[in-house]
Amino acid sequence: PLLYQPGREWAYSMGLDVLGRVLEVVSGQPLDVLLRECLLDPLGMSETDWHVPDAKHSRLANLYGAHPVDRTAIPLDGMGEGAKHRPLFFGGGGGLVSTAHDYQRFIQMLANGGELDGVRILSPRTVRYMASNHLPDNADLTAFGRPLFSETAFDGVGFGLGVSVTLDPVKGRVPGNAGEFAWGGAASTAFWVDPVDDLTVSFFTQLLPSSVHPIRSQLKQLVYQAFI
Repeated sequence: PLLYQPGREWAYSMGLDVLGRVLEVVSGQPLDVLLRECLLDPLGMSETDWHVPDAKHSRLANLYGAHPVDRTAIPLDGMGEGAKHRPLFFGGGGGLVSTAHDYQRFIQMLANGGELDGVRILSPRTVRYMASNHLPDNADLTAFGRPLFSETAFDGVGFGLGVSVTLDPVKGRVPGNAGEFAWGGAASTAFWVDPVDDLTVSFFTQLLPSSVHPIRSQLKQLVYQAFI
């Protein structure tokens, strides 16, 4: 049974995994091959893949969690072992392993309106559509989303095509501009693109889960304070 009828609510989120399978059916290719041909190779993201090859295991960053008493970071031994093995299933919603340099190329492509170093991945119109709020009546996630875990705040934030979209920074109680789009990862990684200030930010850490510390909101405060 469905959690709700499509278009009635927003919840995080198996939608991109379903979309990944749709892409496989439409293209007739496995998702890893399709992604390599259409995105990773054209952008020069040579160190992004679904697993870390044997020769690069020493470069795989450790994962950390919070100590239950004093909240200091403690290593989560064994948690990253899955990244060393090629998966049997390629999920559209996650699973890639990358570097800060590779990921910043992807983010800069979006900030440039779908192009980087003379290579066009998306049209400017597609990027604008992707980074627009698609919730009915321009609602935010507080009004339309289920109060479950998500990689974004709910107040003053809408949702586009795979990214959160800032609608009202004041309501969200975090510095920034309307029109920013962003997302984060389970280990507290984050990125955002601010078209108003012509700004991209990517932040990488390895702290699980992403709700353990308000890193993202604190980072935004530090960044935008530097603009004042």
